[in-house]
Amino acid sequence: MTAESQTGAGGAERAAPTAANAGHYGHDHASDGKLKLAVGAVGVVFGDIGTSPLYAFRETFAGHHPIEPDRLHIYGVLSLVFWSMMLVVTFKYVMTIMKADNKGEGGSLALLALISRSSGEKRWTWPIILLGVFATALFYGDSMITPAMSVLSATEGLRYIDPGFAPYIVPIALAILIGLFAIQSYGTAKVGALFGPIMLLYFVTLAGLGIMHIADNPWIIAETINPVNALRFFYVDGFTAFIALGAVVLAVTGAEALYADMGHFGRGPIGMSWLAFVLPALMLNYMGQGAMVLAAEAGPRADLISDPFFQMMPEFLEVPVVILALLATIIASQAVISGAFSLTQQAIQLGFIPRLRVEHTSASAAGQIYIPVVNWFLMIMVIILVLFFGSSSNLAAAYGIAVTGAMFIDTCLLSVVLFTLWKWPAWKALPVLAVFFIVDIAYFGANLIKVPDGGWVPLAIGLVIFTLLTTWSRGRKLMQQEMAEGAMPIPVFVKSAANSATRVPGTAVFMTSSSDGVPHALLHNLKHNKVLHQRIILLTIKVADVPFVREENHCALEDLGQGFHRLILNYGFMQPVDVPDALKRVTSCGGEFKMLETSFFLSRQTLIAASKPGMPIWREKLFAWMLRNSESAMEYFRLPTNRVVELGSQVAI
Repeated sequence: MTAESQTGAGGAERAAPTAANAGHYGHDHASDGKLKLAVGAVGVVFGDIGTSPLYAFRETFAGHHPIEPDRLHIYGVLSLVFWSMMLVVTFKYVMTIMKADNKGEGGSLALLALISRSSGEKRWTWPIILLGVFATALFYGDSMITPAMSVLSATEGLRYIDPGFAPYIVPIALAILIGLFAIQSYGTAKVGALFGPIMLLYFVTLAGLGIMHIADNPWIIAETINPVNALRFFYVDGFTAFIALGAVVLAVTGAEALYADMGHFGRGPIGMSWLAFVLPALMLNYMGQGAMVLAAEAGPRADLISDPFFQMMPEFLEVPVVILALLATIIASQAVISGAFSLTQQAIQLGFIPRLRVEHTSASAAGQIYIPVVNWFLMIMVIILVLFFGSSSNLAAAYGIAVTGAMFIDTCLLSVVLFTLWKWPAWKALPVLAVFFIVDIAYFGANLIKVPDGGWVPLAIGLVIFTLLTTWSRGRKLMQQEMAEGAMPIPVFVKSAANSATRVPGTAVFMTSSSDGVPHALLHNLKHNKVLHQRIILLTIKVADVPFVREENHCALEDLGQGFHRLILNYGFMQPVDVPDALKRVTSCGGEFKMLETSFFLSRQTLIAASKPGMPIWREKLFAWMLRNSESAMEYFRLPTNRVVELGSQVAI
């Protein structure tokens, strides 16, 4: 795995885990106040899983594979929901996987970088990397379905306020979603301040609604916690219970967000808010839905099970609860969209996605970013999904397979961590992994049954994105190899060219993706212009497999003689790259940098067909298209527009 932002002109390369970049900025969550962070986590981390009560219980009984809502099945499903939350969310993510942080950061790519750095170039590393990349691709599919599913399910509650809303549910959902994507460019700092209080009120409301109905059947609590009910469900119904897992898993969608957002809040606050607040609120609501349906055994249970969440509230609470549910789904969607932006930035830094325009929407919070291409692509796909499926029940068929696939891959990556990083003995690791794999395979297998009904959508999206990610990574590696073969050693060039070429005043910065050899732009400039500047900087941006690099390890400078200097800027994969800002802090290579006296030289490669192509022709054409449409190095590295010179070259791969 490499971490260059772009071959050649990009001037960025993955940094090996040396002393120069091993330091990092830690996440001092303790100083921020664990309780304050726990409240913030409720607003950001748990939005997706928090909106599951709107549809998860309903889909288990009244979805594409309906089951009878009698006492056996309701107790069985509630027990499955409870133990799924305990095994998947509590034991797997909160208590195990979240310990495998990459310098405080979580998520599939952070875990992948951690494994890659620790394992080196071992033979089995490449399949693990492919798994991690596929998990990333599945996340994009999930980030398209989650906003459509959650907002549409909440909007459907409007028909319980007034049946006249029914024909306008889809247009209203589309208007909300379009508005949500439209405001992304303004940043989420101000809106985000409201997330915590709104979600706190939402979870309190979930718990309150549940308690109202649990009061009629308090024994449902014991029946839910009792795992025998889940086992009895499988014993009596067999394959029907297995199919039901495909809907039960909707109750734990969003569990992977706990790990992905760990860097923002820390493992402690997330675990605290989950165990002390979110988990009890969710289970009280699910049990309340079950108790309500059971209490109506002599009445119209079929009507209740068709939408239990919106029918469990008293009439006087209908309007505020529907509005609160809508706000909660918007917040859940916002968290997923922001997560897609953060993941894309990591993928760019780690070399799986070409450079894209990244806008920082906050001067103080580096993590608050906006990526226009990703935003509008997600919006278009969400609109298509809403129009294609038309209802949250239809979307539920597509929802879940991407999440369960990503969860299964996380367990695969965890197995590598347990054996190679943490050095767990087999007697300790195998039972833990066996439980996680059994649960993940069961859920993923149950969701595969939904493929004909819509589950193919996230799989198709994931496969397309996986192809793009791996094509870009492979193409860049081939370009690097081709360019490195003809590179001239720096000492030879300095001796031969320094005294023969005319020197002109000023500073020339030649950006190169490799810290070895002469940049192509420098060779072309000397060949065509026959001059060298008085001060020449060979600049390489290295992106380490850690989220943040300490200030003292940020720069590495080497004097090559004759006015030539090698400058390496080290960044973590969560840090934005700003070359002019970095140069302001460099004064030890001939004085400070003055932008009006500094020229930046970039290489731009054009692909041509090789006699023996390194990739299939269709992938070469795809890579060439991605290369042409990537963000220019000038904008990505924030270079001054009037101080940049681009020199082109042709490369055959």
